[in-house]
Amino acid sequence: METVDLLLHPVRMRIVHAMHDGRTRTTTELCALLPDVSKATVYRHVGLLADGGLLAVEEEQRVRGAVERRYRLLRDRAVIDAAAAASLSPEDYRRAFAVAMATLTAEFNAYVDGDGADPSADLVGFRQHALWLDPDELQQLMAELRAVIVPRLAHGPTPERTRHLLSPVIFPAHPGPGPAADRPGPCPVADSGAESVSRSAPAARRSPQ
Repeated sequence: METVDLLLHPVRMRIVHAMHDGRTRTTTELCALLPDVSKATVYRHVGLLADGGLLAVEEEQRVRGAVERRYRLLRDRAVIDAAAAASLSPEDYRRAFAVAMATLTAEFNAYVDGDGADPSADLVGFRQHALWLDPDELQQLMAELRAVIVPRLAHGPTPERTRHLLSPVIFPAHPGPGPAADRPGPCPVADSGAESVSRSAPAARRSPQ
């Protein structure tokens, strides 16, 4: 299975998210992180990710007569690079966007359904803004976002840190320029006053199989 096909599934994407901190985990530990997904489903998708070369077996040990494997995410493999992205059709992008939104919804539900969820105190938010940008301004915006986000991707887990999900989405919006559309401004959507972040936490809902 190609990397694009491996990643374009909500459960596999959540497994990749859970493994992205660099820690090794067993499938049993992943089941605890995705309690809304059946164990059989987690085992099946871990197997697919391992067979596809996105998860590597770091260690094996025998537990109660069964072999338990500890996996590590191969982060350089778990990406859709520029060349692969350029080869995607509009329908491929539609599918990828749908999977990304389904994954984000599952993660958000897991957070909200978890013990102690407090969206206001946790600075949960989701905003939309309409921006008029020429190609150079768009490139500058993307570079500035990378400059802010990329250094923080290297942060490891500590007792003081909580795992957050930041999911930037950007695309040209239609219709095009017109007299009534010349004044930029935020779209009227729900917002708690923070940036677009959501925290992952235990959940009780069922996820796609």
